[in-house]
Amino acid sequence: MRWLVLLPLLVLLVLFGLSNQQEATLTLWPTELSWTGPLYIAVLAIGAVFFLLGALVTWFASFPHRSRARRMEESARVLEAELAAQRAAAARQVGPVPPRASAGTGLVPVQRSAA
Repeated sequence: MRWLVLLPLLVLLVLFGLSNQQEATLTLWPTELSWTGPLYIAVLAIGAVFFLLGALVTWFASFPHRSRARRMEESARVLEAELAAQRAAAARQVGPVPPRASAGTGLVPVQRSAA
């Protein structure tokens, strides 16, 4: 299933790289740093940097929700343990349940003394 999405993207990236072979010079403005290379490398590198930056921002933004979900899961575990303890205590108070007498009626026969 994943390949249905990734394969067209990979084909598009290869076609983009083959279509943009011309040289490009990137210069960092306040300094004299510059880089000359194929245009597709520059565009894909800049896209990758900003993709990772967006992923990092999203990860930091989801931190409060993930920590709240962890707290809620722990609270649910505690409540489930308390419920199991309450059910066990209630079962001990009720005692054993008598077996059903005959199938179909659900009535329990009364045993009378012979005297």
